[in-house]
Amino acid sequence: MEKRGLLLRRTGMMLAGIVMISICVGCYRLSEFGVDAFTCMNLGISGYIGLSFGTWQLIMNAAILVVVFFTVRKCIGAGTIVNMVCVGYGADFLCWLVQDALRVEMTLPLRIGALVLGTFFASMGVAFYMAAEMGIGPYDSVGLVLEKVTGGRLPFRNARVLSDITAIIVGVVFCLLAGDSIWLILGIGTICNACVNGPLIQFFREHVSEPLVNKKK
Repeated sequence: MEKRGLLLRRTGMMLAGIVMISICVGCYRLSEFGVDAFTCMNLGISGYIGLSFGTWQLIMNAAILVVVFFTVRKCIGAGTIVNMVCVGYGADFLCWLVQDALRVEMTLPLRIGALVLGTFFASMGVAFYMAAEMGIGPYDSVGLVLEKVTGGRLPFRNARVLSDITAIIVGVVFCLLAGDSIWLILGIGTICNACVNGPLIQFFREHVSEPLVNKKK
């Protein structure tokens, strides 16, 4: 019974984390203040090479999964698949609900609120499904890969910031090479996400998600 309860708790946390990530992506899109670092990179590269965003993101996720498989294999699981399939559709649903169904006018205060909520749910969501240990999205594993290959000399919070900033730089470079405006992919939301996501994920893992998953009845 104890093992079953732990499995149910972990499954619930994994699903809750992915819902939060969906809300995060939707909020960033609604705020129009810039997308997250991984989306920024994929939009820049896909625009330069002429592939659709979805196709390139699938290729990038597959490439990262190969690296994850040989370094932090424990990060691959049911949550990895659910993340890859459901986050985009969840974000699309939130945008449809706000913009089409409810026809909410996104004024500046609402856009700022969406940015703050997006930043909060980005870190809380990753912390939840990382603690569940049922698999996480490929890009969210990059910080753990860097932490492992450096033998812990580069802690996760710093590794995440480094990977996010690198992703943004790559996205901007390819966007400029394609002759597109960088403001199509870059904004204050992108910078906020890159600078605070790693430390906030670590904070929520230590103080919220891991205590929850390890809580004794």
